[in-house]
Amino acid sequence: MLLLNPGPVTLTERVRNSLLQTDLCHRESEFFDLQEEARTRLVEVYGLDPQQWQAVLMTGSGTAAVESMTAALVPQNGKLLVVENGVYGERIAQIATQYGIAHETLKHGWMDAPDLAQIAARLDADKSFTHVAVIHHETTTGRLNDIAALGAICRARGLRLLVDGVSSFGAEAIDFADASLDAVAATANKCLHGVPGASFVIVRRAALARAASRTYYLDLGRLARLQDQRNTPFTPSVHAYYALVEALRELADEGGWHARHARYAALAEQVRAGLAARGMASVLPAEQSSVVLRAYRLPDGIGYPQLHDALKARGFVIYAGQGGLSAELFRISTMGNIHAADIERLLDGFSELMR
Repeated sequence: MLLLNPGPVTLTERVRNSLLQTDLCHRESEFFDLQEEARTRLVEVYGLDPQQWQAVLMTGSGTAAVESMTAALVPQNGKLLVVENGVYGERIAQIATQYGIAHETLKHGWMDAPDLAQIAARLDADKSFTHVAVIHHETTTGRLNDIAALGAICRARGLRLLVDGVSSFGAEAIDFADASLDAVAATANKCLHGVPGASFVIVRRAALARAASRTYYLDLGRLARLQDQRNTPFTPSVHAYYALVEALRELADEGGWHARHARYAALAEQVRAGLAARGMASVLPAEQSSVVLRAYRLPDGIGYPQLHDALKARGFVIYAGQGGLSAELFRISTMGNIHAADIERLLDGFSELMR
């Protein structure tokens, strides 16, 4: 079964076999070697200076990393502006509400790009804002939000930027040289091609020095401090760490995130062109979309359950639209161990279904 959903992904045999390594106690030096390799390689994905940036690992899905980042990096006297144009922006606002973090949400339509002029005006109207949070790749629609432009807005006002990079880290450009960027939260089981259970925050060490401590298990400051000391506060998902390290080695061997971006882009274009030829239009123009996932209009007369089940019978798992969009669109991701021949078989499945 090939997974065309936005994570978890279809694994390579190399990563799958890494799960068969020896059982490991998380208090032994061998585990800390593994943890340190993961942290080192994560910082190296975008060529970052380890004196300025730290990879903080945790056991949990990508949402755990987003929660940890949000709860720690907005100070007690800070205020967060959440830029929302999909389900995952909504989730950051819910996290801020749960922790009692002062915040406002600037809501956009789920089909719309963030309105940069409106964001700038809102920040100028309220000088108490200290941080802005945004989703880089909003998988609700496949839109790639312009974090470079948002970073420029933050830099001009001395604000700090927090980015949910859960489904973009490792395949899309992220400008860590942006002086406003404090952290990017991400996970192992999307563009890195690991397994669920390990997530992480790439965070400025300077931001960690100011971190709040609102949470217990996901306390970013404590996790960072102990990991720098070759330690861990809790029992991590050891085998997920094995897979993450092997996936990071594989990423490096394949040419890094630039090569992965190019591979995804070719596959995404193959899907787009093939579905367009079969009468299924993309929801967003390619230049506004990520290479990781794209959304398409459902074919006339065919509902998502019928489409899903017919393709699953042929060995493919696709993904529904979220919320009210489930009646209008479906989504296809090209992450994981997927190749051009697989996409051709997928398109043949669409052709059979249309007939």
